[in-house]
Amino acid sequence: MGFDHDVVTVPQAVYDPERLAAVRATGLLDTGPEDNFDRLASLAAMLLDAPMAFVTLVDDTRSFWKSAVGAIPPEVGRARETAVEDSLCQHVVAACKAVFVGDAEPDPRTSASPLVHALGVKAWAGCPVRSPGGHVLGSFCVVDHRPRDWSERDITVLGTLAHSASGEITLLDAVEEAQREARRSSALARTLQESLLAPVLPHVPGLELASRYRPAGAGGELVGDFFDVFQGLDDAWHVVIGDVCGKGVEAAKMTALARYTLRAAAMHGGGPSAMLGELNDALDLQSPRDGLFLTALVGTVEEADGGIGVTLALGGHPPALVRRADGTVQEAGQPGSLLGLFADVQLHDVELFLARGDALVLYTDGVTDARRGQDRFGDERLRRAVAEGGRPSAGALAAELETAVVRFSDGPVDDDLALLVLRVRDDGVP
Repeated sequence: MGFDHDVVTVPQAVYDPERLAAVRATGLLDTGPEDNFDRLASLAAMLLDAPMAFVTLVDDTRSFWKSAVGAIPPEVGRARETAVEDSLCQHVVAACKAVFVGDAEPDPRTSASPLVHALGVKAWAGCPVRSPGGHVLGSFCVVDHRPRDWSERDITVLGTLAHSASGEITLLDAVEEAQREARRSSALARTLQESLLAPVLPHVPGLELASRYRPAGAGGELVGDFFDVFQGLDDAWHVVIGDVCGKGVEAAKMTALARYTLRAAAMHGGGPSAMLGELNDALDLQSPRDGLFLTALVGTVEEADGGIGVTLALGGHPPALVRRADGTVQEAGQPGSLLGLFADVQLHDVELFLARGDALVLYTDGVTDARRGQDRFGDERLRRAVAEGGRPSAGALAAELETAVVRFSDGPVDDDLALLVLRVRDDGVP
């Protein structure tokens, strides 16, 4: 709100660029009233027996009233601001300390301000409200309709409440910075996580492939689930799914090591158990590992008469599920050792045949460990979901399984989960 008045020279300190940047950085200009500031202003009015109290922010054009409580005339209070040249708070910015005026009319700092007459100001006191960096953002001030000698108690009370208002602004800044950091961390985690997953599933002759990945919670933390599909020697294709026990940077490092070690092992010509053995040797060389270990399933896939031949090996990982074209479901794979804990591991190759229309479902334990209260999704629910996923496509089956887990959890999943579905084509397309 502005008034007609003679030209007033505003103190140069008001226009300091760093101070103005700090005012804008609060994000409070042109925002509505908030209880935390209004409570402090009301407390000041009560403790100092003052009819009005304000929390203000002063930029280069106005004094914005973040809080304004008391007997404020409606024609003045509606705007919740006044031009900077009319503001009394400019004097607090200029002094960079508390200003106490016992009688506003004869005092040269306040006598020319039309706001003094509009609000009926006889006495005025203001203490600096500061940014986290110490810049004076504005003032915490009280107005009285009678001249008064401000006592030591008045000065202490107002200073303490001004300090509290500054603390509220610091807290808001800290919360906003924490939210920004959380968003940055979440974005970085998603980017890194995506780099550990197969970016695009390749075309494998005779197969449909589909995958699903869902991080736990808001997805802001690096996790250890991974999957991959790649070609090795003699045109054989390899499928991998795994889960590092742990989260964060160390888990991500182990995930990357696992993925690229298995790709290298595939070029040595051994079967899935030999590939997992090489991975265990590589993990055994990584010391210290802070107790991290992983589970993994490796499958080698080759075309065969009338379908696809698959050789599986499990390194501490849940078995695969085979869904036959007629809807029956069975487990596939022989249990093997966890990887990364012991130098000697027991690993076994198991062969199976997938006919046209059959599907192979690979998953991490985030699927079966999904919870609703104390109830787990579990192995049996997963088997039923696989059996009931009757639509003839790998993508449809993967989507139905993910939906079943999410619906069961009734909210964000507690553990990250990954699904990889292979289905033998029955449409004659190579």
